Amino acid sequence: MSSADLYLVLGLILATFSVPSLLGAFADRRRPWVAALVFAIGAGLVGVALSRQSYTLHGVPEAFVRVVAYFVR
Repeated sequence: MSSADLYLVLGLILATFSVPSLLGAFADRRRPWVAALVFAIGAGLVGVALSRQSYTLHGVPEAFVRVVAYFVR
């Protein structure tokens, strides 16, 4: 497992979990400050991961497996 794998996985998880909060805030006509910040952090982590290592569409699930295997082991 490389640090790029960890950045990619954490970034995708943070960005994915912030989307429902963003949509809920827009639906309630509130400002989504925290959700936007979390989404920006997730996107930044994905950007750092992609700058360090190139991933294909098939490489993303493999990165998830490597990260989970690292922590389970």
